[in-house]
Amino acid sequence: MIRTLLVDDQQLVRAGLRMLCESTSDIEIVGEAANGAEAMRLAASALPDVILMDLRMPGTDGIIATERILRARPATRVVVLTTFDDDDHLYPALTAGACGFLAKDATPAELVDAIRQAAAGGSPFSNEVLRRLVEQATSARATRPKGPKPALTPREREVLALVATGLSNADIAERMHIGVTTVKTHVASLMQKTGSPTRVHLAVLAVRHDLASG
Repeated sequence: MIRTLLVDDQQLVRAGLRMLCESTSDIEIVGEAANGAEAMRLAASALPDVILMDLRMPGTDGIIATERILRARPATRVVVLTTFDDDDHLYPALTAGACGFLAKDATPAELVDAIRQAAAGGSPFSNEVLRRLVEQATSARATRPKGPKPALTPREREVLALVATGLSNADIAERMHIGVTTVKTHVASLMQKTGSPTRVHLAVLAVRHDLASG
């Protein structure tokens, strides 16, 4: 079972998320929190595998909660639920350690799949949210890239450019006419070379270093 914590200041949203998760056979809701402070307490006591985290909440917000939870329990996977009003919070949430980003208007199937991906070590994200995140990352408010561009092979640059568009490993394999295992190997190499812990970080890095064009 995937132990999941729901964090959102709107009770109706939490109720909907709970109902959706409880309709599955492999996701267990171990708690609900209406703000970041409650999320931190429950993360310490309920020990969730995955946290669905709202960003804007009264008191301690989702960014601070994510940072502190992951500092105490690095193995926890935090998936951020966002709206268009959250754009200024996306990049800070990424740097705080969120592994994935999903729009609140995502379909039920997308949400359930995101929880499963996160629990398996993946980094789920909506393509729409990724576009907004990289725009935020490249704005004047984001930290500018430091040091030289990473030394990548032509094939790695091609894979990185496709990762930046939000394509899955299977989609990249089909686009490049190579095996999925080969794509996974390239992605793992890219993460190691760039120090990027997730695909989301890779996508942001690609745009900020002007590598997204292949």
